[in-house]
Amino acid sequence: MSQGPDDDRLEELRKQKMEELQEQQGEGQAQEEAMEAQREQAEAQKKAILRQHLTDGARKRLNTVKMSREQFGEQVEQQIVALAQSGRLQEKIDEDKMKELLRELKPDSKSFDIRRR
Repeated sequence: MSQGPDDDRLEELRKQKMEELQEQQGEGQAQEEAMEAQREQAEAQKKAILRQHLTDGARKRLNTVKMSREQFGEQVEQQIVALAQSGRLQEKIDEDKMKELLRELKPDSKSFDIRRR
């Protein structure tokens, strides 16, 4: 059974489509790798800022908070980085200042009023 011109054209279109899909997949992977590198760079920059502006005791306390309440710890880190980048930190944050900062940033505890009828 011989292939006609339509079959050849169809096969050519299939090859083109496969090449396009492979190219798109390659671009997506390169973009993903670039985003991952950017995230790693941002994380390294954040760690450097924290190391520069926190004493050892404050860093240990923050790490302890992050282990028990990761989201809250991340929030505190972001706040410290923002303060440092805006130039509002004149001196290093020690453990006492870290305790104070954690108290200020701690979300209000939820209280429930249960009324019996």
